[in-house]
Amino acid sequence: MDSLHLLFNAVTVIFIATTMFAAGLGTALSALRAVFADLPLLLLVLLANLLIIPLLGWGIAALFSLPAASFIALVLVASSPGGPLGAKLGMVQNGDVVAGAAMQVLLAAVGSITFGPTANVLLTAAKAGAGVSLDVAALVLTVAVLQLVPFAVGLTLRHFTPPTAQAWHPAVTKVSNVTFLIVLAGMLLGNWRDVVALVGSLSLLAGFVFAIAAFALGTVLATGSRVRRTTMGGVASVRNAGPALAAIGIAFGNQPAILGAIAAVLFSGLAAALPIAALLSRRRVVAPPE
Repeated sequence: MDSLHLLFNAVTVIFIATTMFAAGLGTALSALRAVFADLPLLLLVLLANLLIIPLLGWGIAALFSLPAASFIALVLVASSPGGPLGAKLGMVQNGDVVAGAAMQVLLAAVGSITFGPTANVLLTAAKAGAGVSLDVAALVLTVAVLQLVPFAVGLTLRHFTPPTAQAWHPAVTKVSNVTFLIVLAGMLLGNWRDVVALVGSLSLLAGFVFAIAAFALGTVLATGSRVRRTTMGGVASVRNAGPALAAIGIAFGNQPAILGAIAAVLFSGLAAALPIAALLSRRRVVAPPE
């Protein structure tokens, strides 16, 4: 079991790194500068992901009257922006991959700092838990190594050696796609008991509704073309599991009930976001974006 756990972690690392590397290989510096120069987009994305969506998670948890473990799990997930699957959803929906990858890396970096205080305030206000404190330096380092560095390396190759970037991009994207499917299968097989245990409760439904609402909010609170706005919706709908899992270990002693609930919330959220991205992709194949 330990070897399988290590293998899953290794595949997850490969998936994150190759996804961001592929995004970098496909990104021109001029396009990236244009994204970060769009101040209205930046401000709206930060507002949505750092404030409104955490409040949305709290609101949905309260609306569904979730039990304590599921309540805590949903608030932790909602408070943690910048999940690497956000960039992948941009690729799946044939969206604005450059803007999606750039915003996802930015949110992961900023979120590694804001996650602890945000989750602590919300859980304290809800009287569902308190004392969420994390090693911010470790979280920032993890984001840098797994997401920022591969993206920067790909971006550098694209800028200085375009033929190399063009030649490598299909193979790296294929590795990202294959490892993505393995990670999905591993999430389901590794946590199926936890997910099944919550069948009949409202926890799975709450995670599903949260992801759809976050997708909608991320789309509405963005600027630019429909393609760019729905890409921001995908980034908003999938959250960063790393800080949330760290918080469960540090603040809640790895309580099995909370670990099971967070697996269920993450998986049900992904089950909501992926079909939306796939539907958008199908429509864009038939009718190219404006």
